Amino acid sequence: MNGLQPIDTLIEAKWIIPVEPAGIVLNQHAIAVDQGIIRDILPVSEAKLRYQPWQTITLNDHVLIPGLINLHTHAAMTLMRGMADDLPLMEWLHQHIWPVENRHVNAQFVLDGVQLACAEMIKGGITCFNDMYFFPESCAQAVISSGMRAAIGMVVIDFPTAYASDADDYLAKGLQLRDQYQHPLLSFCFAPHAPYTVSDNTFRSILTYAEQLNVPIHTHLHETQDEIRLSLQSSGVRPIERFQQLGLLSPDLIAVHMAHLSDHEIKLVHQYGCHIAHCPSSNMKLASGLAPIAPLLNQGVNVGLGTDGAASNNRLDMFEEMHLAALLAKAISGHADTLPAHQALQMATLNGARALGLAKITGSLTIGKAADITAVNFSDLNLTPCYDPVSHLVYTASREQVSHVWVNGKMLLQDKELTTLNPVELQYRAAYWYERITATSQH
Repeated sequence: MNGLQPIDTLIEAKWIIPVEPAGIVLNQHAIAVDQGIIRDILPVSEAKLRYQPWQTITLNDHVLIPGLINLHTHAAMTLMRGMADDLPLMEWLHQHIWPVENRHVNAQFVLDGVQLACAEMIKGGITCFNDMYFFPESCAQAVISSGMRAAIGMVVIDFPTAYASDADDYLAKGLQLRDQYQHPLLSFCFAPHAPYTVSDNTFRSILTYAEQLNVPIHTHLHETQDEIRLSLQSSGVRPIERFQQLGLLSPDLIAVHMAHLSDHEIKLVHQYGCHIAHCPSSNMKLASGLAPIAPLLNQGVNVGLGTDGAASNNRLDMFEEMHLAALLAKAISGHADTLPAHQALQMATLNGARALGLAKITGSLTIGKAADITAVNFSDLNLTPCYDPVSHLVYTASREQVSHVWVNGKMLLQDKELTTLNPVELQYRAAYWYERITATSQH
C-alpha cells in the first residue's frame, strides 16, 4: 500500500477562484473530487503526495470557478430566439410571444426547448438555472437528461393556457410535479408570473403553500414603468407595496428585474431580506429600465444575475451578464470602484445559490459542497498577459473560452464537447419548431 487516499478525480489548474472566502485566488492548486463532492482544495504539489485519483485532469492554462448560476430564465423560449426583436415589453408579449405560445407550446416544445437551452448554458459554464415556464415536468425531464442542476418553476398565471385551466389547476399540477420529482439535481420554486397576471387571492394561496413547504417564490416585479402604472390604476399602490400588504416580502422572495425602485423601496427589500435577480441584457434590450444595483448592494441586499429568456436577451450567457452588470453599475453610480470584478463573479455564483436556498450545496468551491465546477481556458492570445484572473473573467473572457464543466462531479463538457446532449439532434429539433412557427405566422 502506498498510503495515498483513493479518490475519483483530481483537477489541477493554474488558478482556482473559490468565491468563498471572498477575494481569494489560489495559484497552482488542485480540487480533489470524490463521489460528486469537493473533498479538498490544496497545492498541486501536496495533492500528488496525498491522493491517488482514478483520473487526473491537468489544466495548465485554466482558471477553475464555481459553476455559474442563472437566477432567472425561461429556458424553453430558446426556440423563440430572435423571433420578435426591437419591441417594447407589452407589445412583444401581447402581439408576438403569447400568440405563438397559444398555438405551439406543449410538453414536447418545452422538452426540446429546454434541452437546447441546457446545451447552450453548459457550453457557457452555467451549472444551475432557475426556470419559469409552462409544462415544467418537461423542463425537469430535460434537466435530468442534461445532468445540470435546476430550480423548476411551479408556474402560476390567472388565465388559461394549454398547460392549465386556472390558478388552482396550475398550483395542483405544480405541487404534483414537486412530489413526483425527488431528484438530487432538482429543487423547486413557486413561479407566479407577475403582479399584472396574478390576483391577490392566487398570491395568498401561493404564500400559504410556500410557507408550509419552505419553497421560494420567484416572480417578475417592478420590471417596467407600465407595470407600476397599471398597479396604481388597479389597486392604488405600487406592486411592491401590494406585495408587502399580502405578506409576500420575505427571504423566500426572488424578485426579478426590480428596475424601478424608490429609496424607500430599496430599504424595504433589505428590511424583508428579499433576493433580486438582476437581468441587465434583457432590461436594456426591452428598454425596461436599469435596476439601482449600487444602492441595493450598499444596503446589503443579495443580488444574483439572470439572463432572462433567449427570446428577450438573446443569449443565455452569464459572462455577458457579469460584464454588463459591472459596467452599468459603474456608469450609473459615477464611481469606477462600484461592483468590482470579484463581486460580479459572486453575483453570478454564490448569490444565486443563496437566493435559491442552495448555498450549502453549490455556489462556491468549498470543501463539502457539490463539485459544480467550470474551467475557463486563458491560453487565447486575447487573454494574454493575465495580471488578475478575476478581472479577466469579468472584463475580458467570454463563454467561448469555457472548456470543461462538471455538475456533482460529472463532466458535462469536455474540451468544449458536450457529453450528455447530442448537438445534431438538438439542431434537428430546433429546425422542426422553426418550420412549424414560421408556417403558422405566415398565414
